[in-house]
Amino acid sequence: MKKEKAVVVFSGGQDSTTCLFWAKERFEEVIAVTFDYGQRHKLELECAAEIAKELQVSHHILDMSLLNQLAPNALTRTDIEITEKEGEAPSTFVEGRNLLFLSFAAVLAKQYDAKHLITGVCETDFSGYPDCRDVFIKSLNVTLNLSMDTSFVIHTPLMWLDKAETWELADQLGAFEYVRERTLTCYNGIKGSGCGECPACKLRQRGLDQYLAKKGAVQS
Repeated sequence: MKKEKAVVVFSGGQDSTTCLFWAKERFEEVIAVTFDYGQRHKLELECAAEIAKELQVSHHILDMSLLNQLAPNALTRTDIEITEKEGEAPSTFVEGRNLLFLSFAAVLAKQYDAKHLITGVCETDFSGYPDCRDVFIKSLNVTLNLSMDTSFVIHTPLMWLDKAETWELADQLGAFEYVRERTLTCYNGIKGSGCGECPACKLRQRGLDQYLAKKGAVQS
């Protein structure tokens, strides 16, 4: 696949940055696309742009502000509290986000004759988001190909990995320290280890601790 082109749905977070490194190993040309949907902190957009520049990847930021109007959620509204209730999607779930992001990424990819779409969705640590499930990705892949009469392949390198295994993959790609220090996962807009309090930071840190413990055990 090294001679082919790929588009990575890219937020500048741990998962999508790991996917960006993964894609760079496998494809001749990698294009990153970031979506501005009115997220709480514009720092996410700045972080994505910085990483793309540092990794010498072509980068597009697309306006998806309509999503903010249609789907009020804690990621875009400061007046909505970040909460998680058993049996319900967390308040950070943005209805239709991955459906729209991958659809627009496919439209962009076709302009570049890129057949591969990469996204960091994960069913293992998916936090109850229905649009991170493998069955959704497979269904959308078929729909995109039918709607655009092409042969896209959606890659999900993290689909069956937990957070500890995602850290391990970053390490295997030679990107562990870069992902640890340069990415933005925190819902409160703090790079690296983040605020330590929001659900995203807790999940990230728990996975990091588990991986470092495993790595230490292996080395000892």
